[in-house]
Amino acid sequence: MLSWAVRCVRLPLFSLRCLECGATTATAERRMFRVNANKKLLDVWLLVDCVRCGATSKIAVHERVPVRSVGRLRAFEKNAPRLVERVLLDPQVARRNRFTLDWDGAWYLDTPEVPSLDADWPVCVEVAFEAPVPLRPDRLIGQGLGLSRRAVERRVKCEVGLTRKACRAFAFTLLPRLA
Repeated sequence: MLSWAVRCVRLPLFSLRCLECGATTATAERRMFRVNANKKLLDVWLLVDCVRCGATSKIAVHERVPVRSVGRLRAFEKNAPRLVERVLLDPQVARRNRFTLDWDGAWYLDTPEVPSLDADWPVCVEVAFEAPVPLRPDRLIGQGLGLSRRAVERRVKCEVGLTRKACRAFAFTLLPRLA
C-alpha cells in the first residue's frame, strides 16, 4: 500500500469582508488572541488582518463568559499556535462569525510514491490529511496521478464518494488499464 499526504503550507485565508477597504480576504498569520476582562466575564477574540489594507478585525471566540468556563485561558493568553488552528477549524466559531475558510494555496499533495498507470494489477493508495482540508477525492486523485476526472471515475474504486468533499483519511484502489 502506498501512502500520500495532504500537507499544510500555511493557515487558510478567511472569506471575511474588511470594514476599511471592502476586500473579502483576511489572514490570521499573526496567530494572536486578545483577551479582555470585564469584571468576572471574559471576551476572547482571534485577531485577523485584511490581506489588502492590513486593517485588523476581531473574530469572537468567547463573548461575555465567566472566567471559570474558559478552560484554556493560559493558552489564549500565550497565543498557542495549535489553539489558533483549532479555533480556525471550529465550525461553530465560523458560523457565529459568518466566515468561511479559503484553502486555495494553503495545502499541497505529498506523493512520495506514484503508482505506475500501466501496472497489470490493482494498486492501493492511502491518503492522510494533516489538516481537515475539504477536497473532492476525484480532483485530488487526478492531480496525484495526472489523470482526468473521467479517467479517475473509470479506474478508481474508493471507500468515499469521489465527488463529495472529504477532509479525513481515505483509501482508494487504482485498477489496471483495460486493453
